[in-house]
Amino acid sequence: MAGPQPRFVSVSSHQRTVLDRLVRQHTCPQALALRATIILRAASGERTTVLARALSCSPTTARTWRRRWAGAQAVLAAADADLPTLEHTIGQVLADAPRPGAPDTFTAEQIVQIINLACTPPAASGRPITTWTPREVAAEAVKQGIVRQISPQSVARFLKSGRAVAAPQSLLAQCQNEGG
Repeated sequence: MAGPQPRFVSVSSHQRTVLDRLVRQHTCPQALALRATIILRAASGERTTVLARALSCSPTTARTWRRRWAGAQAVLAAADADLPTLEHTIGQVLADAPRPGAPDTFTAEQIVQIINLACTPPAASGRPITTWTPREVAAEAVKQGIVRQISPQSVARFLKSGRAVAAPQSLLAQCQNEGG
């Protein structure tokens, strides 16, 4: 066939064991399983276009993972002796690259603290109100030092996204009312 030769991909027996385990694992994300399969088939000498067609992915995807695996050969070889280290290294090699864009403004811990604040009675924080509003929660979060600044819209988004679908009345109270 015409065209450039595909990048050579080598896989040691330990690496093959880890990759096979990833592919067969029921809880493995599909993208990770696809990447591991690309590496395994590329190591057997399969051409990129044939491999991509067989796995229903683009040749660009197959080339990308061939290139990333080949570029990580030194790191993979260094980790080959220790299985836990090798598993971690393969996970890093096959992981998504960092995405562009601004980093998160609030940490998960801050979000949990804000939600926790909204779940406590306002009187416990010395607020002269009976129910929280997003504006009040935002002001109290800044006052308590949870965040340096936050908008009421962000607070409302956190509270809305964490809301579970629940019965309008406690099920226990409902059962007690029916029972007697």
